[in-house]
Amino acid sequence: MDLEIFLKENNLWYRFIEKSETIHTADAAKAAGIELNRLTKNLVSKTDSGEYVLLIVPGDKKVDLDKAAKVLGVRKIRLVPFDKAEEVSGYPPGGTPSIGHKTPMKIIMDRSLLSHRTVFCGGGSRTKLLELRTEDIVRIGKAIVSDISA
Repeated sequence: MDLEIFLKENNLWYRFIEKSETIHTADAAKAAGIELNRLTKNLVSKTDSGEYVLLIVPGDKKVDLDKAAKVLGVRKIRLVPFDKAEEVSGYPPGGTPSIGHKTPMKIIMDRSLLSHRTVFCGGGSRTKLLELRTEDIVRIGKAIVSDISA
């Protein structure tokens, strides 16, 4: 999947930021000089019924899987291992964007991210970040907005 083509086809405002290669959110924020609470963790997850879900939380918080499960009305959600996450999303962990995935997934975004006009997420590779309007992530991703951080 070509992320930039997806963004252009959907007429989205965006900005890529080049950075040194990182995997973890805190390292990416430091490398790019971005506040950790504005850089998202995009966590590919799977429900007990086999449905894939992308959980989006601020980089300075942890996801609460029990809260996310309640939002979807399922018993359990678990994080997908790194190698499987890339197969599902089409992007390597550390480069997973908030929208535009290989496999369609439900998206749950932590409500606290709405306090920012734009947020930063994986830019399709471990050497890029992508800045998007928060409202576009909700609209294009048909994201469910809820409190899912610990």
